[in-house]
Amino acid sequence: MLKRLTMTSVLVFGLGVAAASADPAKVMIPANPGGGWDGAGRHTMAAFAQSKIFTDGASFTNKGGAAGTIGLAEFVRTAKGDDNALLVTGVIMVGGVITNKTPVSLADTTPLLRLTNEYNAIAVPANSPIKTPQDFIAALKADPSALSVGGGSAGGADHVMLALLAKQAGAPVSKINFVSFSGGEILAALGGGKIKAAISGASEFRQFAESGRIRIIAVSGPARVDGINAPTLKESGIPVEIGNWRGFVGAPGMSEGAKKLWLERFAKLHETPAWKETLKTQGWEDAYLPGDKFNAFLKEEEANWTSALKEVGILK
Repeated sequence: MLKRLTMTSVLVFGLGVAAASADPAKVMIPANPGGGWDGAGRHTMAAFAQSKIFTDGASFTNKGGAAGTIGLAEFVRTAKGDDNALLVTGVIMVGGVITNKTPVSLADTTPLLRLTNEYNAIAVPANSPIKTPQDFIAALKADPSALSVGGGSAGGADHVMLALLAKQAGAPVSKINFVSFSGGEILAALGGGKIKAAISGASEFRQFAESGRIRIIAVSGPARVDGINAPTLKESGIPVEIGNWRGFVGAPGMSEGAKKLWLERFAKLHETPAWKETLKTQGWEDAYLPGDKFNAFLKEEEANWTSALKEVGILK
């Protein structure tokens, strides 16, 4: 299987770029199956196929842990120079690299684009006495260590959101009881009452909420989420807003031709009815930001999250 672009007699889009080999995309998902990163990778590739923009298929590797940095390290180690290798990334990985002080970072990859944004939600078991955002803040204020709150990896958007809520409650961030989960495990823990609340992407909770197993009590965006009967934190008098963007990077040493080709594919995908329907059904915001603009955004995010993690006491 060729890893580099293979030469053909046809130029791509008339721009003199050699067409990529007819190999499947190799997508590294830096989390266990069932979570937001998993959905981002699989639904995106499904939309590519449905739109007939990339029809060579895709293979997926799930490698969770440490805010996506274990998958990142594996990707950097094994995918060098592979023009068909992609890694799903996002804000959680940015925070994870900073918090875990990892020897590899997104600077070791080939940044491609930011694709979606999703706001968080706070959910509780169906029989929980916590029924409103104000109840949640009151529980944090009364005893933050007694309120076990599940989320993604330490240092990620879920953890930071809980720390920000603790500050609003006047509770010491050092006392919060954040329980880290990978992938879809958080839903089983919440539905089974093993934790008292959870923070994650709104789309991850929607199906369980619709079935009555859990209740969503708030969302973290500037406006309510369609299909979810829950207020925003801001309208509840809690000035916290935090989002969770996701996107893709290419392999270290990806050729310029392949980078250009993948960006052209994503640009086409962004305009298709299949992708617009995917955004709608998954409850994702369109956050399309490709190429050099995405690269600049990543550098800004690193600075912003370093500051935020220090502010809430997660990063010393």
